[in-house]
Amino acid sequence: MGNWLWVIIGIMAAVIVALLIKIYLLQKSAREITAAIDEKLTTDTNTGIVISSRDRAMCHLADNINRQLRTLRDARHRFYQGDLELKNAVTNISHDLRTPLTAICGYLDLLEQEEQSETVERYLGIIRNRAELMIHLTEELFQYSMIVSSECVGQSEPVVLNDVLEESVAAFYTSLKQRGITPQICLPEQKVIRMLDRSALVRICSNLLQNVIKYSDGDLEITLTKRGELIFANTAKGLDEVQVGKLFDRFYTVESAHKSTGLGLSIARTLVEQMQGAITATYNDNRLSICILFPEEKKDSQSDDVSHSGF
Repeated sequence: MGNWLWVIIGIMAAVIVALLIKIYLLQKSAREITAAIDEKLTTDTNTGIVISSRDRAMCHLADNINRQLRTLRDARHRFYQGDLELKNAVTNISHDLRTPLTAICGYLDLLEQEEQSETVERYLGIIRNRAELMIHLTEELFQYSMIVSSECVGQSEPVVLNDVLEESVAAFYTSLKQRGITPQICLPEQKVIRMLDRSALVRICSNLLQNVIKYSDGDLEITLTKRGELIFANTAKGLDEVQVGKLFDRFYTVESAHKSTGLGLSIARTLVEQMQGAITATYNDNRLSICILFPEEKKDSQSDDVSHSGF
């Protein structure tokens, strides 16, 4: 009886060892599949998932995942190709519209020099207004297509955010006053410096100020924090949280946004992200706040001029 007991114990031990080996191999295959999926999703490659295990179930799982990855890869390629074709089409169309619009404005200049009745003068004024609007929208569309189709951010340089904000507000001061908006600006005493493309930052501020002119109910607060956070806040009772959540979507406009393609904030978001920043919009108590954050890069201790309060 004792011999049979040892035989049974030996068989059970062998089964346990075999199961442990099986579990280890399955876990190894699972890790291989996980690592391969991460690699395939982050790199554009036609190779499939290969595992070391010969377990039938794991091989079947790997084959199914490979089929799904091929389907996903084909769909992604179709999306990229279609998106590229759309961007090129938008660029070409907006470029082609410039010539006839320029010709229209030229003929309008000639007509305005001729003797005309009051009615004709009024009609010419309407045509002039619509033509200039078309030129503005076409230019905005062209600029957007150029920005999203390539990396438009140029050479980074030390940029004082305080100075760029002041210059941008000064450039829009007349337009703001025409809307009855007196901006309240809060800047830190110390200079907030970031490595950015200055022209891109100026474009971002310009687009945000244009957005204020469209949506503001008559006020504007601009705040710059020591950690590199720019906040544009204004009252906008005509908005809601759903609309604010779509403000950065391309071609999205709300009913109160006249003479707009809905590309201004989308361009701002693209430029901010190209400079490794983040932009968000919130809406509380009828106030729209758009926040841009340019985190401070890690630098040597010699850079004492810049605030070290970022993350």
